[in-house]
Amino acid sequence: MVKVYYDSDASLDSLKRRTVAVIGYGSQGRAQALNMRDSGVEVIVGLRKEGSSWKAAEAEGFTVYPISEATKKGDIVHILIPDPVQPVVYQSEIRNHLVGRKALGFSHGFNVHFKQIVPPSDSDVIMVAPKSPGRRLRETFLAGFGVPALIAVEQDRSGKAREMALAISKALGCTRAGVLETTFKDETESDLIGEQTVLVGGLMELIKKGFETLVEAGYEPELAYFEACNEAKLIMDLIYERGLVGMLRAVSDTAKYGGLAVGPEVIDEHVKLNMKKVVGHVRSGKFAKDWVSKFDNSSTVLDHFMKELDRHQIEIVGRKIRRMAGLEK
Repeated sequence: MVKVYYDSDASLDSLKRRTVAVIGYGSQGRAQALNMRDSGVEVIVGLRKEGSSWKAAEAEGFTVYPISEATKKGDIVHILIPDPVQPVVYQSEIRNHLVGRKALGFSHGFNVHFKQIVPPSDSDVIMVAPKSPGRRLRETFLAGFGVPALIAVEQDRSGKAREMALAISKALGCTRAGVLETTFKDETESDLIGEQTVLVGGLMELIKKGFETLVEAGYEPELAYFEACNEAKLIMDLIYERGLVGMLRAVSDTAKYGGLAVGPEVIDEHVKLNMKKVVGHVRSGKFAKDWVSKFDNSSTVLDHFMKELDRHQIEIVGRKIRRMAGLEK
């Protein structure tokens, strides 16, 4: 059974008289830095001097340093820049400044688990992974609550690494909701598998193929968009709020019967077999090897995929529908 920690299980004591150097000021970097500071933690920010986030972090009251300098000044170096750039930045600006048993923190285990970053043997290495985008993390904190998070300890050289991970979780507001203990391996692999089979890849392909099926059957693209994409949000909101059974109780009996009787014929065991192949690719390191090989030109690779999707009819029709709904100008 997974161990869950709450506010009463965590203390900020291990962060007293210590400086957290947050490396990066994107979605997670900004939210985590702000939440920790509001909780009384000493936070500095490390960024590229020419980066666009430098002025944004300064405008919100942070002392900002080049990454190498922030690493020198920080007791805990919390790396929140994108996965593809982490190894290069670590090698060039962080590794040589990890003296005096500084702790390393992450919010995703990819680079540590797949050995793209090999921390010093005398450093604590922890993960605090809020299970939401940074914006939601910040919103719930300001509202007096928090989002759930995962914590993990990869190296515990001080004997207090878990205590430190819980302290950061508390400072982020996550222990208000509940923090689950896992490992770098399990967080990384389950995250990749979930993203590819369901959350990003699976959902997009399901919606696209549903849209294409309706259009190819002769239905107007706008109608197809409503049925395959637009209403998916309504259903997901119900699932998020009430679970699968709660969602079914909120829809019509016709929808219930069609979903329960026909759905398993569409998303069948063959789809599950494909998902199991993804599990194998992730666990074997095949996916990581492929993605790491593209790190140097990751923006070009992703731009190619994004442009191809942007030309799909579902996106063309979707922009029209979103303008009608006042969601897009």
